Amino acid sequence: MAISKLEHVGIQVKDLDTAIDFYTKVLDLELLEKQGHPDPNIKLAFLGFKTTNETLVELIEGYNPDLPAEGKVHHIAFTVDDIESELERIKQHNVTFIDQDITTLPSGSKYIFFHGPDGEWIELFQHS
Repeated sequence: MAISKLEHVGIQVKDLDTAIDFYTKVLDLELLEKQGHPDPNIKLAFLGFKTTNETLVELIEGYNPDLPAEGKVHHIAFTVDDIESELERIKQHNVTFIDQDITTLPSGSKYIFFHGPDGEWIELFQHS
């Protein structure tokens, strides 16, 4: 199998800067990167520890303006080496895809979402 590790957990937030402030001050995570998204309404921030340069948490602003009181965790992501070949492999399992196509971020990283058996969102993520 080509999945090599848990990539990150995506959390929907109402205000990206407020969330960054909380996660960096309260949890002592470090801001690794802030970036836009192909959808101009969405802003992203990746937090973790600079000593390992691994993202643990992805903060997502603008995805869903009506955040529920519970269930703000948006997805669980797994790192893959070759997202195109993994996509072909996963299609053989008749999963339901959320995205119709692989999305490429401004950084060059790529991702695609699909549903798990209980409707949970799962992401395959390939670093640039």
